[in-house]
Amino acid sequence: MGLRGEAAIIGMVEFAPQRKPTRTPRFSIEQWALLSASALADAGIDASSVNGLIASGISESDRFAPATLSEYLGIPINYGEVVDLGGATAAGMVWRAAVAVELGLCDSVLVMLPGSRDFPTSSRRPAADRGYFGASSNNYGSPQAEFEIPYGNLGQNAPYAQIARRYASEFGYDPRSTAKIAVDQRTNACATPDAVFYGKPITVEDVLASPMVADPIHLLEMVMTCHGGAGVIVANAEVAKRSRNRPVWIKGFGERISYKTPTYAEDLLRSPISQAAQTAFGMAAIGRDEVDVASIYDCYTITVLMSLEDAGFCEKGKGMEFVSSHDLTFRGDFPLNTAGGQLSFGQAGIAGGMHHVCDGARQIMGRSGAAQVSDCNTAFVSGNGGIMSEQAALILQGD
Repeated sequence: MGLRGEAAIIGMVEFAPQRKPTRTPRFSIEQWALLSASALADAGIDASSVNGLIASGISESDRFAPATLSEYLGIPINYGEVVDLGGATAAGMVWRAAVAVELGLCDSVLVMLPGSRDFPTSSRRPAADRGYFGASSNNYGSPQAEFEIPYGNLGQNAPYAQIARRYASEFGYDPRSTAKIAVDQRTNACATPDAVFYGKPITVEDVLASPMVADPIHLLEMVMTCHGGAGVIVANAEVAKRSRNRPVWIKGFGERISYKTPTYAEDLLRSPISQAAQTAFGMAAIGRDEVDVASIYDCYTITVLMSLEDAGFCEKGKGMEFVSSHDLTFRGDFPLNTAGGQLSFGQAGIAGGMHHVCDGARQIMGRSGAAQVSDCNTAFVSGNGGIMSEQAALILQGD
């Protein structure tokens, strides 16, 4: 059971992230159209081969997003879906597109994630309330609204810090090790011209001297949100032959959701990525030592550390030793987040997860420029939604 590896990423787009938008505000359907056109141009194919699309919802319509996009793009589709997995959305979208292609439902599928919320606004209709301090649901009747928001258990910084503190209690904590993750990824960003922090290297001392946001997480150990957008086209072998890029075959995937908020986590230190990664590696029939580049969701440095352990790249509790003893830069012995990751490339909202898909695919296509990993044929990609709660994994390979 699983994929046959007959669906491939053949084109991609990733807008350069911007800390402040310089373009005219655009509706999400406009962003969708621009991303799609750019990805099609990148692949060197036209829209006639597209008959599927996967979205994460659109701001202009609470319902019927696939139909709205199909209508707006002028592309009839055989398959349309909405995926809602937070930071795991991108990886979840990609494997669903691969399944649709392998089942013969689609020849190619648009998988786009607009990353700017700088939408045109109405002077007569105020924007909807986005929630309280990062809480995902303050609607009447939601468990989060009733049992967590009133007591201050919300947002992202504090819960991830709780995970880091729990980790320290069980395994010990070396702040220089987690800081090194940010430093190595910044090195990668300095070889990636589109990165927000291109040309701005940092040291471990810089990280540890940055403000403490939520003990033990420093400012330079967490993402900075920005505007952007990213997407890929997933297609069958026939369409892939017409693409100008090296096909990146989707060989394995896994997905696991165990809870929504850490209040209900069975174990804060053993995340659902363990099962998702095990499924993906088993489906692709490869070992961890065959991975040439890892693109791991990195909203915080502790997220990377936990994911490395739980995905099986090192033993539980040995993550600090692992990152300290390996070079995580694009020229190192364990290339990780080679475009800088969200920590240093930038997190364009929900499109931040798609950055990791693009990073892995770009490396396999041999298009990473100065940050290219030599002889790169296999990538592991992870997605993380919520507070380590929604997890997805992909195995990508070249021919």
